[in-house]
Parts: sequence; C-alpha cells; structure tokens
Amino acid sequence: MDLPPLVDALILGIVEGVTEFLPVSSTGHLIVVSDLLGANDEKGKVFDIVIQLGAILAVCWEFRVRIGQAFAGLGRDPVQQRFAANLFVAFLPAAVVGLALQTEIKKYLFNPTSVAAALIVGALVIFAVERWYARKGAPRVMSVYDMTWKDALKVGIAQCFSLVPGTSRSGATIMGGMLFGLSRAVATEFSFFLAIPVMFAASGYQLVKYRALLSAGDLLNIAVGFVVSFVFALLAVKALIRYVAHHDFRAFAWYRIALGAMVLWYFR
Repeated sequence: MDLPPLVDALILGIVEGVTEFLPVSSTGHLIVVSDLLGANDEKGKVFDIVIQLGAILAVCWEFRVRIGQAFAGLGRDPVQQRFAANLFVAFLPAAVVGLALQTEIKKYLFNPTSVAAALIVGALVIFAVERWYARKGAPRVMSVYDMTWKDALKVGIAQCFSLVPGTSRSGATIMGGMLFGLSRAVATEFSFFLAIPVMFAASGYQLVKYRALLSAGDLLNIAVGFVVSFVFALLAVKALIRYVAHHDFRAFAWYRIALGAMVLWYFR
C-alpha cells in the first residue's frame, strides 16, 4: 500500500502499542504490517525499533510507583533487592542468546512465513499450558516479591524462545512463568517488569548500531509513531491487567491461529 509516511507511522505506532505486551507477538505484527505498507526496508526496521521505546515508557509510567520503590529500596530493603536481582537474572539468558544469534535470526526468521508458523505453534503452547495450569491446583508463587532466583532464571530461559519472530516475548515469559509455578497474574506482572530492561537494552543497542539510517527528515514520523505507541501500549497494559484477573489466555491463542493462517494465505 502506498500511504503517506505519517499515516504509516500512525498505523505502525498503533500496532506496536497494542501488541507489545499482549501474547500475540508485536515483532510478528510489525513484520507483516510493515510488509503490507511497503515499509520493510532497513530504515523501516529501525523505525520499528525506535517506536518500541514508546511502549517501554508506557510500562514505566504505569508502574512508576513500584519502580520508584524498587530503586529506593535497593540500598536497604532485602525484598526490593531480591526483586531487582531476579530481574537481572531473568534478563541475562535472552541477552546472551540474542547477541550470539541476532544475525542468523534476522537473516532466516524475519519473514512472514516464519512469523505465521511461530504464531500457530505459540498458540498450541498456550492451549497446552492453560490446560495444565487448570489441572495442577493452586500456584506456588502468588507475588513477584516471593519469586526465587531459580524462578527468575526459568522465566528468563523461557524468554529466549521469543527471539523467534512471531513467538511473543510476553507470551513466552507469561506461559513460562505459569508453567514454573507462578500465578497467571504474577507471571503477567513479572513479564511487564522484565520488559523494561530487555526492551531498553535491545532497542538501545539496535538504535545505536543503525542510527546512520535515520535523518532529521524522519523526526516527525518517529515522533508520531513514538507517541501513538506510548498511548496505545498504556491502554493495552491496563486492559491486560484487568483481563487476567478473570480470564485465561485461550482467546489470544485462537487469535494467533487465525492470524497465522491469514498470513500464510496472503503471502503464499
């Protein structure tokens, strides 16, 4: 589709904001939508990275009180210290694997067919985890502050699967958390907090690496995408927090299957 650049920025900002923290893969959506808009060149990929920062800031704003408490308690509060250490432990696996395999992942997996396959496989995983979760009884961990470093490490390892476009970072961490004993609400909340260091690190690294592809003429488009991403991500985070209080994730799995099938059909 040949649309004005500002319209492209608006659409991509909405897509990024809505999908970043839902278990449906924001990267997968951006790859597909960017392809449809004809904005899937190298500059378009850098644009996608920049507007992710808007989504990150939305989480920082939503949890600003908790984040402030964590920073304030680092020097004297054992609970906050353990929480910060758990975030660091969970961050490490994907950081190491991502740096080691980023070139191969971009070369072989950043395409609509791989995204569609990952969407469908991820949906099957959600169905399996939700079925197991419903049968296993009460979760072992009912607060993010009760997590051990082993719990955090397991969630971090699960997050590595999200390096495959279409898998979903939030989906991998939430399903991994539920599988390893976290309640649905705790797994979702920890996924939000874990997104902050992971996405800042990934976006910052990519932005510095490919900054030469952007110019002053791109600033307006970037600003529009950034702001729109922030607003829609904030709405999505609030909505997901309310949703998980009363629902499971099977609806997202059905959506993933439908989207994956449409992508396979469209790009056949």
